[in-house]
Amino acid sequence: MKNLLIALLVLLLSTAYTACTKTSFTTSKDAQLSTSADTLHFDTVFTSTGSVADRFKIFNPNKQKLLLSNIKLAGGATSAFKINVDGVAGNNFNNVELEAGDSLYVFVSVSINPNAANLPFIFRDSILINYNGNEKIVQLDAYGRNAHFLRDRKITADTSFTKDLPIVILGGLVVAPGVTLTLEEGTKIYVHADAPILINGSLHAEGRKFDSTQVSFQGDRLDVDFRDYPGSWPGIYFSETSRNNILTFTNIKNAFQGIITKESVSNPKITLNECTITNIYDAGILSEHSTIIARNCLVANCGNNIAIIGGGTYNFNHCTISSYSNLFINHKNPVLLISNANGQNQTNSLTANFRNCIFYGDSGIVKNEIVLDKKGTTPYSINFQNILYRNKEGSPQANIINSINNQDPQFDSLDAGKRIYNFRLKSTSPAINKGTNTGILFDLDGKPRGGTAGLPDIGAYEF
Repeated sequence: MKNLLIALLVLLLSTAYTACTKTSFTTSKDAQLSTSADTLHFDTVFTSTGSVADRFKIFNPNKQKLLLSNIKLAGGATSAFKINVDGVAGNNFNNVELEAGDSLYVFVSVSINPNAANLPFIFRDSILINYNGNEKIVQLDAYGRNAHFLRDRKITADTSFTKDLPIVILGGLVVAPGVTLTLEEGTKIYVHADAPILINGSLHAEGRKFDSTQVSFQGDRLDVDFRDYPGSWPGIYFSETSRNNILTFTNIKNAFQGIITKESVSNPKITLNECTITNIYDAGILSEHSTIIARNCLVANCGNNIAIIGGGTYNFNHCTISSYSNLFINHKNPVLLISNANGQNQTNSLTANFRNCIFYGDSGIVKNEIVLDKKGTTPYSINFQNILYRNKEGSPQANIINSINNQDPQFDSLDAGKRIYNFRLKSTSPAINKGTNTGILFDLDGKPRGGTAGLPDIGAYEF
């Protein structure tokens, strides 16, 4: 009998302890709840291309569990937004338990249906979180756009694209041999991740100096996590049959490779006037045995800014070729590599002239920003005139005239953390008034060339 009483006493004490230590919900109206964001902004979302996603967290900072009586998408099933709470999709969630000191994820996606409007439009909604008689609101907004969508498109007759709507390339775009695709001023091209642009004929991009009238190519993901991501689309490829390509005031950015060209069939094969090629994961310009003329161009922050192999003919004037390491791309290759041999060690004649150009990058593992490779006995001529370059270990084996070595060009402002890259010149730059007159009357901004001394500045920009 005594042992039975002891057992009952132990059981009662154990039950009482369990009841006391069991975590209970706080029902106080003063209970705290926080979210990692008050608003989720979705930058330009092109209609019908699918959804863009983001997320936030709900935190319970209290010492007791919190019962979220309701998590609700205000717009319901008809909203352009969709939500997923801790792995479960829906529009309305009731009695969600959140442990003390714990958090849960809310995933949000947005997909905007095609719309006839030509102007940008904004979609808004909100997520309502109710607990203990309180309501917390997370706002949602998406800046959407209608566009022309071209999926696996082959251009088989002379065609012009205009600026009436953005153009989104899905699956790829091919220009047939003998056909010219013209991009009128202000045309904006947005390219999906799996969509190479292949030019077998000719590409004419007819941009003008103002932002609204320039032609541009970039990826179609413009939400915060992706809009500055290099390698977000394949690039523009000019095949062996391509000829007479002219790009003027054209911006190419965020591609895996910017411009790739093989085998000349015309002279020049590509003319680049006032173009920018930036934030390219691999090569900004990769040319094999081809012909390029470039004027007032900026090629910056690429894995390999300019790589010329297999010979060819090249003339670059007033260009800035520069790279600085950032979160996505380390500056580990010279900004200019030239070889008269291709990958199979086949050599061709090479003629390359660079005048009034800057070749510079941040210090680090790259000692020489210009690397030249001569093989065999084929004709080989490389000339640099009035350039500013960085070579710490000897000068390039080329003809170099009136040039500046190992002096910082003093670009206007560079901040990798904030992704600020302004390659214009400061007033103290050694490149000012150090160029040679070549008949070019304006710079990449469309500003007149020629300073107080009557001489142009070196680089793409005139101070």
